[in-house]
This record gives sequence, structure tokens and C-alpha cells, in this order.
Amino acid sequence: MQTNIPSASSVLLSLLRADFITQWRNRRAVMMSFIIPMTILLSWKALVEKFGGPFVLSNSLTLGLTTIGMMGYSNSIARDRDKGIFQRLRVAPLSTWAIMVSRLAVQSVIITAMIIIVFVSGFYFDKIELKPLGYLLGFFTAFMGGTVFLSLGQAIVGLIKNAETVSSTSRLVYTAFILVGMLGELNVFPAYLNQMIKWSPYGTVVHILGSGMQPVNWNQQSSLALLATMGYAVIFTTGGIKWFSWDSR
Repeated sequence: MQTNIPSASSVLLSLLRADFITQWRNRRAVMMSFIIPMTILLSWKALVEKFGGPFVLSNSLTLGLTTIGMMGYSNSIARDRDKGIFQRLRVAPLSTWAIMVSRLAVQSVIITAMIIIVFVSGFYFDKIELKPLGYLLGFFTAFMGGTVFLSLGQAIVGLIKNAETVSSTSRLVYTAFILVGMLGELNVFPAYLNQMIKWSPYGTVVHILGSGMQPVNWNQQSSLALLATMGYAVIFTTGGIKWFSWDSR
């Protein structure tokens, strides 16, 4: 009796379909992750005239991307691993990379939706209007920023096995990014510390977002920040997937 073994591509498509269905069933959690950037966007409306629309949009998007990547994604992976889902996936003819790519693809769709919602809301509620090239580069840089925080979430869940420890670590890093990053924008720290913050994942994402939305302000430092952002994404993703454990033991 001949057994038909499904191809890797068909298994990957089935996995993608299952991941999208699971995410749809957990859409309330997705909507919750949209609340933070929308809250910042609407509450900072008065700052648009003082600091400019790109400043408000870039900070709103960065906070939203951080929430999706470090809070939503890492905790979701940790819970599924704790339930033994990844152990069962080991029987599929797929590599660890393929399984993680499926999860990351779903999160990429969520990131895309959040970027569009923030841009549209900024236009209608805060009257922030960018040039067409600003929207295009803003979307690209925001998506690149999203990959950084997704990869950082992958690194956390790859290095830490216990789901509760993953949750507490992601909350700690998330809080540190938010507080230190936003205070760094105001230059309240010593000069050397402000420079470290500007070249941190949070700082580079905020920088490329602000510059991308105002293409005339794009300079060499913006290009270096983009390269640093891409470097962070590659390093965190590679390490997070390489050291990922299939179970929490």
C-alpha cells in the first residue's frame, strides 16, 4: 500500500491557514493591541502643532509595533509551546524556520493592518496629512520596525523556555523600551545615554519612521538607522529561531 506524503509547500499552506484561523478566533486580543497606538494618537493631538504630525505618528506606531511583537507574539508562542503544540508540529515535514515563518507571516498581516489604521486615523482625527512619498516610505519603515520587535519577541521566547518567565521578561523589556525611549525623545538623560537610546532598537525605529514620513529630512543618519534596524532584525530572528526549544522543559 503506497502512502502519499504531502509536500512541504502544502503542509506550510495548511499551517498558514490554521494560524490565520487561530488568530481570527483571538481577534479580541488583536484589537486590544491596536488600542495603545490609537490612544497615543488621539491623546497627543495637541502635540501635532508643536512637534509635527510625523512625530506623533512615529511614536504611536512604534508603541503599537512594540506591543504586537514583544507582548502579543512572544506570549502567544510561549503559551502554544507550553500546551505542546510545537511538539506535535515536529511530525510535520517542516523545518523550525518554516514553522516560525508561518507565525511571523500572520503577525506581519496584523502589523500591516495596524499601520493602515494609524495612518487613516491620523488623517481623519488629527488632521495629519503626509505627501504620497511620505506615506509610502512611512509604511516601509514602519513595517521594518515591526520586524525588529517581532524578531526581539522571537529572541525572548527562544532564549527563555518557561511561559511565565517569557511573559514577565517581555513586560519588563516592553516597559523599559517605552519609558526610556519616550524620555530619550525629550533628551532628559546625559548626552552619552541619549546616544545609546537613539541607536537602540526603539530609537532607530522612531528615527526611520519620522524621517520616512518626511522624505526631505532623510539623511545619512537615517540610512544608518535603517541599516541598524535591519541588522537588529536579522540578529534577533536568527538567534531566536536557532535557540528555540520545542518544549518548555
